[in-house]
Amino acid sequence: MQQYWKEYDSSGFYDELMSARGNARLPAKKLVSYLKSLTPEDIAARRMAADATIQAMGVSFTVYTDEGNIDRAWPLDIIPRVIAKKQWDIAEQGLAQRLQALNMFIDDLYHDQKIIKDGIIPEFVLKQSVNYRKECEGVSPAYGVWAHVCGTDLVRAGDGELYVLEDNLRVPSGVSYMLENRSIMKRVFPEVFEQVDIAPIGDYPARLFDTLSALSPRKEKQPIIAVLTPGIFNSAYFEHAFLAQQMGAELVEGSDLVVGDDDCVYMKNIDGLEQVDVIYRRIDDLFLDPEVFHKDSILGVPGLMRAWRAGKVALANAPGAGVADNKVVYAYVPQVIKYYLDQDPIIPNVETFLCYKDSERNYVLNNLDKLVVKPANESGGYGMLVGPHSTKKERETFAALIKANPRNYIAQPTLDLSTAPTLIGKHTPEPRHLDLRPFILQGKDTYVTTGGLTRVAMKKGSLVVNSSQGGGSKDTWIVDTDADKASTDKKISAKKTVKASPSKASNQSQSSQGGA
Repeated sequence: MQQYWKEYDSSGFYDELMSARGNARLPAKKLVSYLKSLTPEDIAARRMAADATIQAMGVSFTVYTDEGNIDRAWPLDIIPRVIAKKQWDIAEQGLAQRLQALNMFIDDLYHDQKIIKDGIIPEFVLKQSVNYRKECEGVSPAYGVWAHVCGTDLVRAGDGELYVLEDNLRVPSGVSYMLENRSIMKRVFPEVFEQVDIAPIGDYPARLFDTLSALSPRKEKQPIIAVLTPGIFNSAYFEHAFLAQQMGAELVEGSDLVVGDDDCVYMKNIDGLEQVDVIYRRIDDLFLDPEVFHKDSILGVPGLMRAWRAGKVALANAPGAGVADNKVVYAYVPQVIKYYLDQDPIIPNVETFLCYKDSERNYVLNNLDKLVVKPANESGGYGMLVGPHSTKKERETFAALIKANPRNYIAQPTLDLSTAPTLIGKHTPEPRHLDLRPFILQGKDTYVTTGGLTRVAMKKGSLVVNSSQGGGSKDTWIVDTDADKASTDKKISAKKTVKASPSKASNQSQSSQGGA
């Protein structure tokens, strides 16, 4: 492997593990030194061990195609992404700041709409939002929090700084893969975990449970928490089952719940009916309650909105939180932070052009070959144009779409996303572009995962990292370089025997991925 690493070239992009001089960055020094000591046979054995563990644990995700749904084993590259703890501490503050401001923004929109009256955000941005729910007006969730779980996508550009690419506030997914990636990596590289100070991430299910418990309207009792899933055919079902099992919560479908005459929600079981206090819903707003939204929905619970508005049950994330999960609103988040917190954003946005503005739309139309164009409400990498990789016909199509509905499109520069060594072909490390989705919890308290789910584009030169679009993933290591420098310089020796063993936490062999 020594020769492979000598030849490794990130082609001028900022690389997460290797510096421009071809040397490992400080947080990754011990890891890279260890990887260099492995033979191709060692690498092959570890890749096989990881793949076998993924199969045994049933870690999978579903890709929706024109030919039907395809269930695939979760794609994990065994070379992790490494970030220094000092840098992550700043990012953590920025993520908490951002979600606090967004929740204040959502709460304002469903009450006094001061931010619109003060001219910070144009009124039509709200009126034309497909995720604004009039049914939520006047509701005051506990702690003023609407988005209890947020997945914020971060990217690192060529200057080495982190930027927010988008916020996912409706039903963000992917955290189960973050946890399972770590579980697998501990089996593949146990000797590295013994020698490198890698921050743990395993407390997320407990933190999620605490966040949900604090929302319970029955404070005097141990709350009954349920994870509401659309069912086994949903692409994120693996995650729903995983989190319910990890929290000790009930995994339910809409048909398992009923709303009584007292506006309380009850779960059907063999003993009769049991009151449910908190529902972590993994169903989109419009399918939650056929009495209020889609009349033909069989996924939701009739009367659920009535129960929520009456304060008899807590819903996380709250209906209507998606009003801030919009790429046009994203462009205004720096102003949102300044307006509600009187602070500058700790993590900046990517430069964004709003196509509803004449001058910015003209710029976008004249530079489609250089920009990434995104519809305001799509997710998962769908419906966007990557200018430098597009055809003339594709650009003409998007020009027509933008002119027909300029409010629905934004554009951003094509970023020089950072890369990381990724095993391609015959165990050869090659640079591939990636992003990072940390998860933030907010309720009574705020919690940010230490790192997150790193998603990686497996195709050379591609900027599309979504698993649903063929991307892969990496474990994310937050490394305390101060502790690492203070520790022994003992060389990490490779263990020649690597066994695959499924974790007791996850034996479900179901599909997974939603927007991850």
